[in-house]
Amino acid sequence: MKENKSKKGLEEFGEKIVNQIKKGKNPEIEISLRNLSNIVYDTKQKILKLGNKISTRSFFNVAHSKKFLQTVEVASVIKNELLSSGKHSSLRDVFYMVKRTIPGTNINLVDDQTESDHAIEDLEVITDFSREQLHVAANKMGSVAGRVIIEDKGDTIDWSKMGSGGWSIPSITDEIIFKKVNAKYVLYMEKAAVWERLQEDKFWEKNNCIIISSQGQTTRGIRRLLQRLYEEHDLPIYVLCDQDIYGAYIYSVIKYGSIALAFASERLTIPGVKYVGITADDVVKYDLKKHFIKLDEKDYARIKQVSEYPWFRENKEWQRQFKMMKGFGAKVEIQALTSKGISFISEKYLPDKIKNNEFLD
Repeated sequence: MKENKSKKGLEEFGEKIVNQIKKGKNPEIEISLRNLSNIVYDTKQKILKLGNKISTRSFFNVAHSKKFLQTVEVASVIKNELLSSGKHSSLRDVFYMVKRTIPGTNINLVDDQTESDHAIEDLEVITDFSREQLHVAANKMGSVAGRVIIEDKGDTIDWSKMGSGGWSIPSITDEIIFKKVNAKYVLYMEKAAVWERLQEDKFWEKNNCIIISSQGQTTRGIRRLLQRLYEEHDLPIYVLCDQDIYGAYIYSVIKYGSIALAFASERLTIPGVKYVGITADDVVKYDLKKHFIKLDEKDYARIKQVSEYPWFRENKEWQRQFKMMKGFGAKVEIQALTSKGISFISEKYLPDKIKNNEFLD
């Protein structure tokens, strides 16, 4: 059903262009601006969203014509090659499907994958269907374990019986069917190495939770999975990151959204997510200063930038964290906790913080 709706959305997009041509008009595409000037913070929903500014991309405009063609060609490939066949493809595959020379010229329709990626994002905004609903997938980058049974493409999968590596989270998580979810909360961490420690220690089993990791910044598939567990199963989501500005940013993206994906905020953000650590207070409490990594100029610039985000600017506790971070002149990685014992994080640090509700919001 969703596939049919997505396909119909692309057909309507194409029909609009054809009708303009039949009427002798210069075919054009209207699209919401996706730059900083059109990003707004919705204080009611507490998420980043696109504003009301619209741009027009016309075919008979030298500055617009190539992007116009890229958007139309990518739409054609998605409709005819993916949605019509019911198959999925990677971002890289789509790039190669549209990479060819424009007839009668020596100009490539796309020279770099970023161009086809941007065209796909344009189509998400134009049609109001997500990349995943258009059958385009990114690379898999994440693992999960817990007392959860799902159905994926007809296969029944038990997240509690996936060995040491856990279940590999796919790029598209909208199509997963939850058959059974037995957990008190979800713990997301940025680092796969930390997830592996918790997995080996059976943290999820001892604490009746779900553990999820990525490798650095959270992927769209993982964000959507987290949102579904939060909304459909009423599970609290806790974030565990390094004590640095990039950890704060990862938490911020999960909670409020990002500038780059402001158009997709409503299907990716989790307003109720909480930050469990590592905090600047943990650095003092657990005497982690000997594991400091000195901040550089980029770190200081990023602290200034992130601390001025509207949701952080008005939050006294987060401002105190940023002030302490600058006062340290350093950052601390999650793995610094292993200096207290290889399983300190799973046996003492996390259980105590979660039991005592020691979160940042």
